[in-house]
Amino acid sequence: MATLTVRNIEPELHDFLRQEAARHGRSMEAEVRALLRARMAAEGRSPRDVAAAIRSRFAGLEGGIPLPDRPSLPDPVDLAG
Repeated sequence: MATLTVRNIEPELHDFLRQEAARHGRSMEAEVRALLRARMAAEGRSPRDVAAAIRSRFAGLEGGIPLPDRPSLPDPVDLAG
């Protein structure tokens, strides 16, 4: 997860955010996340999950990568005897 620091917030904005967070029963950070998600939804966007991002990044690269043969493992040692 990324971290975002916002500096120089006006006192009125800070108070508004604190009051809205309290009204919704969440922290100020959770309130900001909810506001940002609502804005994304209003624009018809949705956050992508990591698996979807990885699939889209590597789409079209399907196929096997030849792997070298692995040597067989030695027989286990009998520690009981």
